[in-house]
Amino acid sequence: MATTEPVIAKEKDTHDSDLASRLARTWHQPRGVWGWLSNTHHTAVGIRFMVTAFIFLALGGVLAAIMRLQLMKPENSLLGPDLYNQIFTMHGSTMIFLFAVPMMFQGFGVYVVPLMCGARNIAFPRLNLFSYYLYVGGALVLWGGLLTNTGPDVGWFAYVPLAGPQYDPGHRADIWSQMITFTEVSALGVAVCLATTILRYRAPGMTLNRMPILLWEKLTLSFMVIFAMPAVMVASGLLLLDRLVGTHFYNPAEGGDVLLYQHLFWFFGHPEVYIIFLPGAAIVSTLVSCFSRRRIFGHTPIVVSVVATGFIGFGVWVHHMFATGLPQLSESFFTAASLMIVIPTGVQFFCWLATIWHGRVQMRLPMLWAFGFFFVFLIGGLSGVMLASVPVDTQVHDTYFIVAHFHYVLIGGALFPMFAGLYFWFPKMTGRMPDETLGKWHFWLFFIGFNLTFFTMHFLGLHGMTRRVYTYLPDMHWQYLNTIATTGVAFMTAGILVFLANIFRSKRLGERAGNNPWGDSGLEWGTSSPPPSYNFLLPPTVNGRDALWDAAPDQAVVVGLRDDIREILVTHSLDSNPQHKDEDPGPSIWPFLASVAVSVTFVGSIFTPWAVPYGAPLVIITLIGWLWPHGHSPAPLPQRATWSR
Repeated sequence: MATTEPVIAKEKDTHDSDLASRLARTWHQPRGVWGWLSNTHHTAVGIRFMVTAFIFLALGGVLAAIMRLQLMKPENSLLGPDLYNQIFTMHGSTMIFLFAVPMMFQGFGVYVVPLMCGARNIAFPRLNLFSYYLYVGGALVLWGGLLTNTGPDVGWFAYVPLAGPQYDPGHRADIWSQMITFTEVSALGVAVCLATTILRYRAPGMTLNRMPILLWEKLTLSFMVIFAMPAVMVASGLLLLDRLVGTHFYNPAEGGDVLLYQHLFWFFGHPEVYIIFLPGAAIVSTLVSCFSRRRIFGHTPIVVSVVATGFIGFGVWVHHMFATGLPQLSESFFTAASLMIVIPTGVQFFCWLATIWHGRVQMRLPMLWAFGFFFVFLIGGLSGVMLASVPVDTQVHDTYFIVAHFHYVLIGGALFPMFAGLYFWFPKMTGRMPDETLGKWHFWLFFIGFNLTFFTMHFLGLHGMTRRVYTYLPDMHWQYLNTIATTGVAFMTAGILVFLANIFRSKRLGERAGNNPWGDSGLEWGTSSPPPSYNFLLPPTVNGRDALWDAAPDQAVVVGLRDDIREILVTHSLDSNPQHKDEDPGPSIWPFLASVAVSVTFVGSIFTPWAVPYGAPLVIITLIGWLWPHGHSPAPLPQRATWSR
């Protein structure tokens, strides 16, 4: 009996090569330049996010190395104050806005989430592609400014009045403001795509209480991004209006308030820390379960901790402003909140340790990076508890102790899990295994270099070295510690070079991975490596929290989806029961054209407000082309279009 509705079948169609060839033709990903511009499949876009973000990690690292060389000895003349300020601003802006969020939230999320949900593509794939190109546009604007000696020079935070029209004429701060608009609109677009995918594209049987921790984390982060990113866009937008139009939002002489900027910025800025950290924590939860060969201990407490972190993270922003003279009662509330947010993270740590303690740990390469994460993030968390105290924070404010703290938190919470995740999902992306020996060299070089550089900065801060200074006098006696910190950068650079050599070598010559080389339980390992263009021959169903480990020998699969058009099963948000079918729109050049139109409008508004009304018609035209309805194509094939069992 044929049916046009998706149903659950008890036998997989494992011998139907005709089905595979039809799906491959229907879900074909275009190649060449046109394909690169129009391909909307999540695996291609996710890898682009990761590769592009890694390029900016490398560029930001080069800027950090230049600053370290400048500070290695007193009264160094390698950089002048103006160029140092540009490099300082570019380093922070690149690492936060062009690397950390695009890699940890967007890159990993776009690639892994649809596979982990058992879907054939991400929701709103054209919006996803548009978000990538808008991210690239913002990156080009920011780095174009540096290469033309008009790079932002007001810090990655662009505090007013320093960033206002009175103290920073020209367009340097304007470039920074519009870069924020580019990258945050990009993050908002991906957040909508990921949240919708998790809520509506989950495999039948993957109820909310069976969702993997990584999906809970991405769902929580999507809502954090939706609520946090508009705050920094408002902050930078009002700054741009003050500079370009002559408004006075931040001008106290005309009734404005400079602290308004800090409140708006840090209302985004502290959730941003968890938008960077939580993806790493979710990767670690996945690895700990996989390489301990047991189910994660405390699945529900970890999920509650993730959600609690998402809520509490919006209530701690003022601890970045303890030195601004706020009322003491307000400071006490935010001190309490800053201490409270440690608890959910501590719960996750204890659950990871309990999983390892009762498991049979396999010390493979991804797990080695997970242990490195435990060490460095624990140090960053402990110094964070210290800084939650107003007297301690006031004493070390604007010193290198703060630099050490947030690098331990952000690099411990981002880079170590990032490398763990890249090594873990490298077989899924390429079908090849990474080289374990080169990976261990990479780990130890980077781990040693990281701690040499940033642990030393705690002592520099306690010795009074101030942030954001381009040189210092010999009688400050900071040279010895700065030399050690700069030496650590050399170790980290060597580690990154070994990593690149490992990736390029393993991609061509690495051992064949097979479908599930790590023996993990996630649905992403239930298809070939790398996955086909349609992800799954027949979309899977789920019996428990560990989808592959809990799968029955005759595990049910979804049938009834047409193979002549890009149909995707839509399920209920709560119980993931099949509801209806949706059609993937397929490749399109319009998201790229829309991103070009929006980018031209944003860049033009750096110089004149008239760019907005002039650019709006072009944006509208591209959106009409993007959203213009199309019928089913191609026509139904004669072989068969539906299945049942």
